[in-house]
Amino acid sequence: MSAASCLRSEDQFLCSICLDVFTDPVSTPCGHNFCKNCITEHWNSNVQYSCPMCKEVFKTRPKLKVNTFISEMVSQFRQEAQQKASSSSSEQQAAKPGEVPCDICTGTKLKALKSCLVCLTSYCETHLEPHLTASRLKRHQLMDPVENLEDRMCMKHDKPLELFCKTDQTCVCVLCSVLDHKTHEFVPLEEEYEGKKAELGKTEAEIQQMIQKRRMKIRKIKRSVNLSKKDANREKAEGVQVFTALNESLERSLNELIKTTEKKQRTTEKQAEDFIKELKQEISELKKRSSEVKQLSCSEDHLHLLQNFPSLKAAPPTKDWTEVSICPPSYEGTVVRAVTQLEETLSKEMKKLVKAELKSVQQYAVDVTLDPDTAHPDLILSRDGKQVNHGYKRKNLPDNPEKFSLGPCVLGKQSFSSGRFYFEVQVKEKTEWTLGVARESINRKGTITLRPQNGFWTICLRNGNEYKAFAGPLVCLSLKSQLQKVGVFVDYEEGLVSFYDVDAAALIYSFTGCSFTDKLYPYFCPRSNDGGKNSAPLIICPVNQTA
Repeated sequence: MSAASCLRSEDQFLCSICLDVFTDPVSTPCGHNFCKNCITEHWNSNVQYSCPMCKEVFKTRPKLKVNTFISEMVSQFRQEAQQKASSSSSEQQAAKPGEVPCDICTGTKLKALKSCLVCLTSYCETHLEPHLTASRLKRHQLMDPVENLEDRMCMKHDKPLELFCKTDQTCVCVLCSVLDHKTHEFVPLEEEYEGKKAELGKTEAEIQQMIQKRRMKIRKIKRSVNLSKKDANREKAEGVQVFTALNESLERSLNELIKTTEKKQRTTEKQAEDFIKELKQEISELKKRSSEVKQLSCSEDHLHLLQNFPSLKAAPPTKDWTEVSICPPSYEGTVVRAVTQLEETLSKEMKKLVKAELKSVQQYAVDVTLDPDTAHPDLILSRDGKQVNHGYKRKNLPDNPEKFSLGPCVLGKQSFSSGRFYFEVQVKEKTEWTLGVARESINRKGTITLRPQNGFWTICLRNGNEYKAFAGPLVCLSLKSQLQKVGVFVDYEEGLVSFYDVDAAALIYSFTGCSFTDKLYPYFCPRSNDGGKNSAPLIICPVNQTA
C-alpha cells in the first residue's frame, strides 16, 4: 500500500471513541467497529446498550467478537506506517544548535517541525503525524517549533495563554479572564499580535530612520574629515612653499654675508702682502748698503774711502712709511643689513599668507544685525540694525536684564555655539571704539571689565591712535596704518578669535586657546561721541571676498 493510499484510508482504522488506531477491533450488530476495551467501558458506564455512532439501542448487551478482517487491516496499516516513519526519519535532519529538537525522539534528536500548545511537546515530521491524522489530535493547536513551551501556559491554571489583558498588558488564559481579571478588557492574542506587530512596524521604521540619520551623520563626518585632510594638505603645501622660500632667502643672505665679509678680508690681506713685500725689498736694499758702508769704513786705503764716500754716504732711496698703515675693513651693519633684507622677505611672505588666510575665513561670513533689546539707552541704532553710534541725549527706556546699563554697548542678535563665523565692521573716522565677541552670561549691569576671564574677547582704539587688545593685561598693538575696516573671525571648537585689517589684509591680533562653553554674540561699543569728535557710527558691512 502506498503512502498516499495509507493516508487516504487511515480514518477507517480509527476508533470513534478513543480517536486512535484500533486495538482489538470488534463489531456491533449494527455493523460499526470499536476497540474492544472502548465499547466495553462505554456500555459499563451507561444504562442503555446503544451504538455510539448510529445510536441504535440493543435490548440486551450484544456479545462482542474480534473482527479479524479489520484486525488484519490494522496490523498491516501499523506495519506500513512504521516503515513510512522509518523512511521519513532517515530523510529528516538532526536538530542543529539553535534549532528546536523533537521531544519524542530517542537517541538522535531530529529537528522539530511543529510544537503543540496542548501537549506542550515539539514534534518532528514523523512524530507529528498523529496530530495530522487523528481526529481528536487534529483539534490541538499547532505552531512553529519553539523552546520552553511551559512559558506559554498559565502557571496558575495550567491552561494555554490565549488572551491578552489590555488593562494589565499581559497574556492570560481563559480562566484568568473570568477569575483574576474578570473586570478587565481582553482581546484574543491574534488581535493584540496584529496591533503590536503594526507598532513594531512603526518602531522598525523609526529605527531605520534613525539608522539612516546616523549613516548620513557618518557620511557628513567623513566629508568633514576629507575636507580637513584637504585643508591640512593645502596648509602643509603652503607652509612648505613659504618656509622653502624663507630658507632659500636665508641661505642666500648668509652666503652673501659670508661672500662680502671674505672679499673684504681678502682685499685687506692682499694689501698687507703687497706692503710687506715692498718693505722686505727695501730691507734687503738697506742691508746691502749697510754691508757696503761697513766694509768701506773698515778700509785703510785713504784714497778708496774718499773716492767712494759720496756714493755711500746717503741711504738708498726708500718709501716714506710713516703714514702708511693697514686699516681693517668695517663689518658693522653687514649682519644687520642681511637680517633686514631677510625681514623684508619674511614680511612679504607673511603678507601673502595673511591675505590667503583672510580670504579663507571670509567664506564663513554671517549676517549680523544689532539687538536693540541689549543696547545701552545712550546708543542710536539704525533701522536696519547695521549701524550704531553714541547719542547726545539718553532715551527713557525700560531696564531689562539683557540691556547694558553703564557702558555704551550693544550685542548682535545672532548667537553662535559651534562652528566658525566671520563679520566685518567699518571703524573709519572714529577716535575710539571697542569690537569683538562676548559670551551670553556676561555682566551687563554696572562697571564692565573687558577681559577673557569675564567673557569678553575684544580689541579697541583709544585717543585716536592707540590700538590695544584686552587680553587680561592690555597688549599694545603696533599697526602700520590707521584701521578703516576690521574683520572678526571665531572658530568655536578651536578656541580662536582673530581680528584682521581688511584693507591691508593683515592680522591685527589673535586670542588663542580659548575655552568656549556659552553662546557667543558679536560685541560693539562705539564709545562716547566726545563732543562730536567720535560721532561716526560703527557700521556692520557686507563681506566682499578679498581679491
